[in-house]
Amino acid sequence: MLSLNEALDRAQSLVAAARRAGADAADAVYGCDASSGVSVRLGELEDVERSESEHIGLRAFVGHRSATVSSSDLAPRTLETLVERVIAMAKEAPEDSYAGLAPEDRLMKKKQPSLDIEDADEPDPALLRARALEAEESARSVTGVTNSEGAGASFGRAQIALATSHGFAGAYAGTSHSIWASVIAGQDAAMQRDYASHNARHLRDIEDPEAVGARAGARAVARLNPSRIPSGPLPIIFDPRIGNSLIGHLLGAIAGPTVARKASFLLDRKGELVLPRELSVIDDPHRQRGLRSRPFDGEGLPTAQSRLIDEGVLVDWLLDSASARQLGLAPTGHATRGGGSPGVGATNVHLEGGTASPRELMSDVKRGLYVTELIGHGVNPVTGDYSRGASGFLIEDGAICCAVAEVTIAGNLKDMFANLVAANDLQFRYAINVPTLRIDGMTLAGE
Repeated sequence: MLSLNEALDRAQSLVAAARRAGADAADAVYGCDASSGVSVRLGELEDVERSESEHIGLRAFVGHRSATVSSSDLAPRTLETLVERVIAMAKEAPEDSYAGLAPEDRLMKKKQPSLDIEDADEPDPALLRARALEAEESARSVTGVTNSEGAGASFGRAQIALATSHGFAGAYAGTSHSIWASVIAGQDAAMQRDYASHNARHLRDIEDPEAVGARAGARAVARLNPSRIPSGPLPIIFDPRIGNSLIGHLLGAIAGPTVARKASFLLDRKGELVLPRELSVIDDPHRQRGLRSRPFDGEGLPTAQSRLIDEGVLVDWLLDSASARQLGLAPTGHATRGGGSPGVGATNVHLEGGTASPRELMSDVKRGLYVTELIGHGVNPVTGDYSRGASGFLIEDGAICCAVAEVTIAGNLKDMFANLVAANDLQFRYAINVPTLRIDGMTLAGE
């Protein structure tokens, strides 16, 4: 793995070589991922792995034509060939008036913000094994747990360096720690499984393995003896660990490339009410130790906190430079980057504005469903039609009771968002964070 300074020097050298070879503009991105992990099952070591990969991608423009190539071989001779190949490809590519580097006057010029996303200490395999064993032992000790799918602990480090021919150069690194456990409760055809996990940038922020395991075991046991319930319209309440998928669908619908293709169910809704007035969706790339925090985007633009939905109103799309040009707008600092051309994505996202407790949220529900797991991908991003398999727990007279499985919940995301009610139990555990959510008017298909 190259150091950050070495990676940035390699990217800048590649851009300079592309310009000398005839490119009108170019950018290069270096990425490296290194990870180690240990998994156990039934108290025995099952797997120890260590992986490391690095790549560099070069994008070159010749007029309005462009091409991108990448390589995992960083040897000087290989990079020379990379430059020759990308220039030749760019000359033969079709013209695209929307393609190009980010506007020079919008590039990040200031010092990178300190985000505290890199942990200097790397745990050794012995520590990872001990944490995995502790999580599994805790899960298996829960009464009713009969088997284990395993537990694990891991550590990862990623580095990114980006250089452009019009003046941007930057690099950063981030780390991740994780712990998980997955167990089975019951016997034979009555078996049920569930899991628990936690991820954090720093080891000292990661949840105690015993707590993760205990939660996995309790969840699996709670799902025993599920029933199916009659079909019909019911209030649906989403647990925070799966409710964030709803905001994921919203983010996909406001992505610039999707809007430019006219493939979004929120097309033409910018500036309009899409959520209830009390709710807002915030994107915060500068959250300290955030799982998706980053100082600059995939094109070298500065990142900043933004209110994607402000008091229910859709404020803006997520735009990279190409989709911004296509829509006649300015890029928003949401470009993402792998080894190829930029894409679009949000960072640390959360929904805020809920005032009721989860208990109050369901207190008037005579009969409803508390969803803890969603299955399948039955979502149409163009129309917003939503239909997914679900399991969870029946709500009767405002209280959660028996387990429910093998049902389907359906609706349309436009209506679902308009009827969304949020609780006040927001916690920051994931890349997308939501409190407990309630949606009335959905249809449940059961017996």
